[in-house]
Order: sequence, then C-alpha cells, then structure tokens
Amino acid sequence: MATPTSNNPVAGLGDAARFGEIRGRLLFLLGALIVYRIGTFIPVPGIDPGAVSRFFQDQSNGILGIVNMFSGGALSRLSIFAMGVMPYISASIIVQMMSMVIPSLMELRKEGESGRRKITEYTRYLTVILAAFQSFAAAVALQKGGMVLGTGVQWLFTATVTLTTGTMFLMWLGEQITERGVGNGISMIILAGIVAGLPGAVGSTVSQVASGEMQGPFAVGLLFIVGGTTFFVVYVERAQRRIAVNYAKRQVGRRMFAGQTSHLPFKLNMSGVIPPIFASSLLLFPATVAGFFGSGAEGGIAGVLQNVAQSLSYGQPLHLLIYALLIA
Repeated sequence: MATPTSNNPVAGLGDAARFGEIRGRLLFLLGALIVYRIGTFIPVPGIDPGAVSRFFQDQSNGILGIVNMFSGGALSRLSIFAMGVMPYISASIIVQMMSMVIPSLMELRKEGESGRRKITEYTRYLTVILAAFQSFAAAVALQKGGMVLGTGVQWLFTATVTLTTGTMFLMWLGEQITERGVGNGISMIILAGIVAGLPGAVGSTVSQVASGEMQGPFAVGLLFIVGGTTFFVVYVERAQRRIAVNYAKRQVGRRMFAGQTSHLPFKLNMSGVIPPIFASSLLLFPATVAGFFGSGAEGGIAGVLQNVAQSLSYGQPLHLLIYALLIA
C-alpha cells in the first residue's frame, strides 16, 4: 500500500502564498508605523520649541500628559500629528450613537456593505469638523500662551490646516493598515504611540535607581505591579461567562437522541475600551472650548468655561466622578 507523502507541490505553493501574504502584511504594518513615527517629529511651522517644551514639562502630570502619551510625544513636540486619532475616534463614537436613534442612519445600518460605506463617509466628514475645531482651539491657545513665533490670522490658518491634515492622514493610514496590514489600524497607531514612550520610561527609572532617587526594591515592586495590572486587564478582557444551554430529548425516526448540553459564551467586557475613550473625549470638550478664550479670561461666559474646565481637569474629584459615571 502506498503511503501518502507531504511533497505535494500544490499544497507547498499554497503555503508559500499564504506565508508570503502574511509577510507582506507585516512589512506594510511596519512601514506604516515608521511613517507615523517620523511624522511625530515634524513640527508645526512657526512654533517656539523651547516655550512648548517648558509648557508641557509643567503639565506633564495633568491630562495633557496623558494625551501626549497616547500620541507618542507628538503633542509635546507640536508635530503635524499632534491631534492624533482622537477626533476620528470621537467622530466614530458619535456616529455610532446617532445611528441608534436617527431613523435614516438606522436604515443605513440595515443595508449591509453599502450602508456601512455611507456611515464611514459620514464619520470622515465629522472627523474633519472635529479636527478643525480642536486644531483651531489649540492654535489660539498656543498663540495666547506665547508659544509661537508668528502671530495673526495667517499663522492660525496655517496651524489649523496643518494639524487637521495630520489627523486626516492618520485616519487614512489607519484604514490602509486595516485593509492591507495586520489588525485594526487605529488601534495599531495608538499602540505605537504608547509603546514609543516605554524606552524613555524604563531609562528614566534605571537612572533614578542608579542615582539613588528611587530604591531598588521599590523599582522591582513597581515592575511587578505593572506586570500584574497588565495580566489582570488581559484576563478580564478575555474572560467569558458561559451560560448553559440544555436541549431536551428528541426522536428522529426510530432513533432517540439523548438531551445535550452546550453553552453560550458571554464576554465579560462587551464594550472593550470604547467607554473610557468616549468619557475622555467628553471631558476634554470643555477644556477645548475654554481654549478659545485663553487661560486668563475672567467673568462672563469665558470665566464660567474656565471654571468648568478647571473643575474637570485630570485628578480633580469632579473629573473622577463624572469619568466613572460615563464609563458605567
């Protein structure tokens, strides 16, 4: 009797094509992330790097420090990608919520692929609006804070267009990664921004331990806490509650089939990271509006907005309370 062999040229060609496709997707992802990282070091024309650096050093422990972490340092350098993908994420969440209550959008959701393309188109339009609004607010705040070399309407226009274009490019790059790379493109861009700050954080910790500013046991304990937190988050994210499903006995023809037991997997964390991102976007909105009036505005609507933005700043009790309520 002849034994089957694995030297099948057709199967070999199929495996080679499959691995070639995976390799191509990985290379495309790597190239796209390299382009993204290069863009985070290209500054917006007309800014004062020294003034911007001093400002973000003072704000490193606030909400701007967290946003800067997600952007991979692009915000602290005021690069063309300073706005990151947050306007796109906010637009996606808003459109998804609107599609639950607006009849026309509800009908689009039921139309399959064509409806999905139309909703994606609306998301892109809303992203442009949000990115332009936030970019203009940031440009006004930078100008009033004395962190720019040029002033006037011309600089505001240039900065707004530059930052908005950077966000639109990242949106396009994320869609290309999703289509031609590996994983979700927007998530990969956010991950690249966070991972980019890890070498600097590790180096800073090692330097503090070497200089005696941080005790060695404390650094080891901090490492275990970070690892344990990461493990717990992954565990909860992958956790499932299996709901038992029992089938009664049934007869097919002359045969009697015994009752069967199966389960329905129910993910413990169904919403993922969408609630925290959405809550952060909502809490950032008052600060964005207050940026139009500058940090020294007093009285009237401007003063009220400044007070609201201060109350909702990172670390304040009201910020923590509303953040928890929005996630819940």
